Amino acid sequence: MRAIEVSKTIQIPDDVDVSLEGRKIIVKGQKGTSTRDFSHAPISIKLEGKTIRIWAEWPRKKEAALVGTLYSHVQNMITGVRKGFTYKLKIVFSHFPISVKVKDKTILIENFTGERSPRKVKIIGDTEVEVQSEDIIVQGINLEDVSQTAANIEQGTKVKRKDPRVFLDGIYVNERGEGIDE
Repeated sequence: MRAIEVSKTIQIPDDVDVSLEGRKIIVKGQKGTSTRDFSHAPISIKLEGKTIRIWAEWPRKKEAALVGTLYSHVQNMITGVRKGFTYKLKIVFSHFPISVKVKDKTILIENFTGERSPRKVKIIGDTEVEVQSEDIIVQGINLEDVSQTAANIEQGTKVKRKDPRVFLDGIYVNERGEGIDE
């Protein structure tokens, strides 16, 4: 039996401004502005003062689940413009010292297991990447961009044609959380 309505509400903090244009949500905070278009989703969104209401009437299972998904996306947008997101990665090597450099919107991973040509990794969106000796810090206000950049770095050092239990060299996500250190 289907539910009559599935609904979730989000309280907007005082230091965040939210505007709604159709199903496009714009969140502004002290760290920046985050915009997301939810026009593909068959879900209703309404801004009432300092609350956002997301709901679906007579939803099927997918629409009911989509209400929770949109709720989480908007919560992440609010957290991003207030605190930001940080991923810390650790450079691990046993024999060949790996060197990492940031060049424009790409990351160059040099001397990985003694390879001559550097491995290249894309930086997604407005994500900032900083290399500090054996740590790589990935920061930004969009959680999807920050986490995808960290995943790209980790996948960029995937060991191929060798036993991964023996060759543990690579770059691995060490820590993740909210807040950008300034």
